[in-house]
Amino acid sequence: MNDIVNKEKLVADLKVVVADTEELLRATAGQAGEKVSVIRDRLQDQLASAKASLAEAQAAVVDRAKQVGRYTDDYVHDNPWRSVGVAAGFGFIVGLLIGRR
Repeated sequence: MNDIVNKEKLVADLKVVVADTEELLRATAGQAGEKVSVIRDRLQDQLASAKASLAEAQAAVVDRAKQVGRYTDDYVHDNPWRSVGVAAGFGFIVGLLIGRR
């Protein structure tokens, strides 16, 4: 489960970097000069690569979440009374905690 959280954080961080890079490219669109042009070209290449990596990471997170969902669904179908007992116990504990306030 921690692996999913780490991948989700990575995806979120990559989205921020991609958005910032796109904004930087738009802001420097009017800048002239050979060095600026070279840097912009490299940035665009790296941005394309980052977008591809982002899509792969996002797909991996979605696939893992689907696997966990299928596992949970199978477990609940195989152990319905145990699942009901766990849910009732959890609800009881939450009720006690809320009632203390």
